[in-house]
Amino acid sequence: MEDFSAFVGLSRPTVSKYFNDPGSVRQKTRDIIEAAVKQSGFRPNIFAVNLNRRRTNILGIIIPNSTDPFYTALTRRIEGIAEQAGYLAFVLSSDGKPELEERAIETFKSMNVAGSIIAPLGVQSHQEKLLKLGESIPMIYVDSPLDTVSPFVGTNNRQSFQLIVDYLTRSGDAPCYFGMPPVNSNAFERREAYCEAMDSLRLEPRVVEAEQAADWDFEKSAFDATSQILRNGGFPTKTVLCANDRVAFGVIAAAYQAGVKVGRGEDCDLRVAGHDDQPLSRYMCPPLTTVAQNYNEIGRLAAALLFHKLGEHQDSKFELPANERILLNAEIMLRTSA
Repeated sequence: MEDFSAFVGLSRPTVSKYFNDPGSVRQKTRDIIEAAVKQSGFRPNIFAVNLNRRRTNILGIIIPNSTDPFYTALTRRIEGIAEQAGYLAFVLSSDGKPELEERAIETFKSMNVAGSIIAPLGVQSHQEKLLKLGESIPMIYVDSPLDTVSPFVGTNNRQSFQLIVDYLTRSGDAPCYFGMPPVNSNAFERREAYCEAMDSLRLEPRVVEAEQAADWDFEKSAFDATSQILRNGGFPTKTVLCANDRVAFGVIAAAYQAGVKVGRGEDCDLRVAGHDDQPLSRYMCPPLTTVAQNYNEIGRLAAALLFHKLGEHQDSKFELPANERILLNAEIMLRTSA
C-alpha cells in the first residue's frame, strides 16, 4: 500500500479510504487511483487489511463434508447472503475428522474472522475449543447442535419423523428404522425421534441394528449393510425409513442388485423413505419419498442470527428467538419409493 501510494502520488490514508469505499473520495481522486490500479495491476491484500481492522468482514464456515449436496446447497445460500451484506465467506471442510475441524477453528482464529457458522461433528468435536472460540466471536451452529444451549438453526427432527412415520403407517406397513453412521448428534436424535413417533401411534419401534463405521460414506455403509440383511432374510417389515436420503440411496441400490423391487405399487417388494430431500432424491429410481429440510431457510436464518449477534440487522423479516435456537418444521415429499 505504501509503494502504491508513492506510485499514484497520493497519501496512504486517501488510498486506503478509496479501497474501503470508492465513493468516499472525490471523483477526480477516484479517477487517478483507478488509472494507477489499471497501469500497475495493484490489488490490496485483503488478509492484511482485515487483520488491521478491529473487526473484519470475513465470515468462517465449517462443514463436515464438502461432497454432501445438502452442505453444498447450504453454504451456497450463506455465501450469497454474506456477499450481499459486504462480507467474504470462507468455507472449510472437516472431512468428518476432529483434527481437521480443530485446524479449521485455528485457521479462522488466525484470520480474525468476524463470526462463524459451523455444522459440527458433534460427538467427535473438540467441544472445549469450539466453546472457547464462541467466547471470542459470534458463532451459530447448523444441522446438528453442539449442545443444548448454543445458538442453533436446524430441522425439528421430532416433527419431521412424526410426519413421515404417520404417513408410512397410514399408507402401508409400519416402518422399521435404518440409522445413519454415528457421525454427529443427528444419528442419535433421529433414532429417538422415530421411536417417539412409533410410541405415539402405539406401535413397537423396530430398529435395524446394522454395523456402521463412523464415517461419512453413508451410501456405501448402507449398501453393504442392506446387502447383508437381504442375504439373511430381509428387513423386519416391508417399509424401511432411513435416517437420511444418502442412507436410502444405499438401501435402494442394494435392493436393486438383489432383485428386490422398491416402490409403492402392488407388484413391489419393499418401500423405502428418507429424510432431508437431497437435491438428487427426486431423480432416484424410483424417486425417493422423504421429508424436506429447508436448506435455504436454514441458511437465511443462520446468517440473520449471526448478523444480529454482530450488531447488524440485514434481514427485516428476522425475529430473534428468546433462546437463540430455531427449529424448522419439515415438509413431506411424496414420490414413488413409498
